[in-house]
Amino acid sequence: MRILAIDTSNQTLSIAVCEDNKIIGQHTTTVKRNHSLTLMPAVTQLIKEVGLTPKEIDRFVVAEGPGSYTGLRIGVTTAKTLAYTLKKELVGVSSLKTLAANCVKINNPIIPIFDARRNNVYTGAYQFIDGKLTTVIEDCHIAMETWLIQLKELETVYFVGEDVEKFRSQIEAILPDAKINEIPQWQIPNGSVLAELGRLSEPVTDAHQFLPNYLKRVEAEENWLKEHTEVENYVEKI
Repeated sequence: MRILAIDTSNQTLSIAVCEDNKIIGQHTTTVKRNHSLTLMPAVTQLIKEVGLTPKEIDRFVVAEGPGSYTGLRIGVTTAKTLAYTLKKELVGVSSLKTLAANCVKINNPIIPIFDARRNNVYTGAYQFIDGKLTTVIEDCHIAMETWLIQLKELETVYFVGEDVEKFRSQIEAILPDAKINEIPQWQIPNGSVLAELGRLSEPVTDAHQFLPNYLKRVEAEENWLKEHTEVENYVEKI
């Protein structure tokens, strides 16, 4: 099975072409650029470099979220359009799980972190059990302090992700025994890791209906809902 994996869920852009469990080609950049301008040229170039055509890809795998709203929309829209147009399989994989999967030598619970602003995070807990990456706590959007208190119930945890450094002081204050990843290549998404997770996952049944997993409504939508609720409450009081 030939797989094209796409991750634009955060600042890093990482794509890979794999056949079964062999990496054929990969492209990763971490500079802050507009994914809408760079993704398709990168995909086109990579497929060309490995001597394939889009029609020869059997499955498209995409990081489905959480992460940057704009980045997720770009990656998911590109993957679903390719899959739908070419009548190929589509698989969505958690962006957090993809990051956790980098930590192949870690036996502790792995805690991937994306900054969600205002001292909130997108996070979850994963652990390698009998060689398989298993979900311990489902992905969530949560206040960092609340999350750290919740993690006290687990054994020594291992934090990973570029955004972890922003919360180091909080982590050390509440979880002094926690470990923080120092291996640079584990801190960012890896297209070939995403491809492997996608190879082992079931494809979605309807690519056309597939949507990003934001975990949290965009601020504009939340404000509208808040105002809408306030208006309803006001009307009920009249």
